[in-house]
Amino acid sequence: MKIRMATWASVAVLSVGAGMMSATAALAQTEAAPGGGVSPLTGFDPARLQSVLDGVHRAGMPGVYVEVRDSGQVWRGASGVADVETGRPVTPGMRQRVGSLVKTFTAAAIMQQVEKGRIELDAPIARYLPKLVPGKRGQKITVRMLLNHTSGIAEYITYAFPSLRKFPSLADMSPKSLDDNRFRRFTPAELIEMGLKAPAVGRPAGSPGVYANTNYLILGELLEEVTGTTAEQYITRNVIERAGLRHTAFPAGPRIKGPHPRMYEAFFGLIDPPRDYSVYDMSWTGTGASLVSTMEDLNRFYRRLLDGTIVKRSSLAQMQRTGPAISQTGQKIIYGLGLHELKIPGCGTFWGNHGSVWGAETLSWIRADGKRQMSIAMNLTRWNKLDPSGKPQPHPIDDALSTFTQQALCSDDNAQAEK
Repeated sequence: MKIRMATWASVAVLSVGAGMMSATAALAQTEAAPGGGVSPLTGFDPARLQSVLDGVHRAGMPGVYVEVRDSGQVWRGASGVADVETGRPVTPGMRQRVGSLVKTFTAAAIMQQVEKGRIELDAPIARYLPKLVPGKRGQKITVRMLLNHTSGIAEYITYAFPSLRKFPSLADMSPKSLDDNRFRRFTPAELIEMGLKAPAVGRPAGSPGVYANTNYLILGELLEEVTGTTAEQYITRNVIERAGLRHTAFPAGPRIKGPHPRMYEAFFGLIDPPRDYSVYDMSWTGTGASLVSTMEDLNRFYRRLLDGTIVKRSSLAQMQRTGPAISQTGQKIIYGLGLHELKIPGCGTFWGNHGSVWGAETLSWIRADGKRQMSIAMNLTRWNKLDPSGKPQPHPIDDALSTFTQQALCSDDNAQAEK
């Protein structure tokens, strides 16, 4: 069985790779079992995991690193390089821009305020932000619609990055906007205005929903309105710290603090060789996709979300109410409130998210029973070339990533896992 994972981001449009550099770094380890001592790695095969992870690097990914968990057992591995010029290897504990995985954090923060009675999921956004989303539109769009992307509000990305507006016609595009905006400081209000002024992509509560980062910037403004502090501060104190995350933060500037790889953007071959965008002002995506984290922290976050530490189980149930949505690449996804659902026959139902920003791509999945997990980071994005219609063409990275995901989430010991 192949798990066909989408290779498209939640921030615009996605990926071309190229075979780059060799060098492999890996770390396999165990954690103390609850009763003391060391728990053997019986849920997965570390040697096999390393082998298929190396396959992702050999297929063209400069660097890839991961944490896989099965109950109290953990394996951390890495393959390839953090810097294609120096050959510096990637290591499992490096930090990564995790893109739209922050949407789960933002959604959890909103649900906390729902629990306190300060926000109603089915109330119109105009009740809270009448000037930001004015008129009949603000009265029709509810908080829930923003969370599950059924608001009909358009994506702002190609307005903030105008040289990309001709997508998918690569002949009419250039990466100029990516370079122009490297140190540009956007405000949420100006980005939201771009999305609201753009033609609507659907009617409120329409099905399927249409994924747009504009929704989550509005939710960030909603958090500020009801809590009296910035969304980033609230999420840090009430989600990140509550989950016990040690290496997760919203960046204060264009640079990432702590060990991290360079992050290479190929933009479907338009940027060749891929360009490093690891130094970048992330105000262009804010509460939609700007968070920095590690694979260990991401796994801990999703465990804490599913076990009731971050939100009540009734709130989690709301987050897991899913419906169809269309990604920014035109693919159908199953989306709840800040959560993707992934069903793998014979293996189980998984919850998590997929994120991408310029040069950095991240996936995190946890099985519904909370036992099996995988978080994986890659430092090349938009590696697939496009055909004339704009459809991404197959690339060896796609199959290699699918093979790794299959092994990490559905090894033989978990083939009959509870769905």
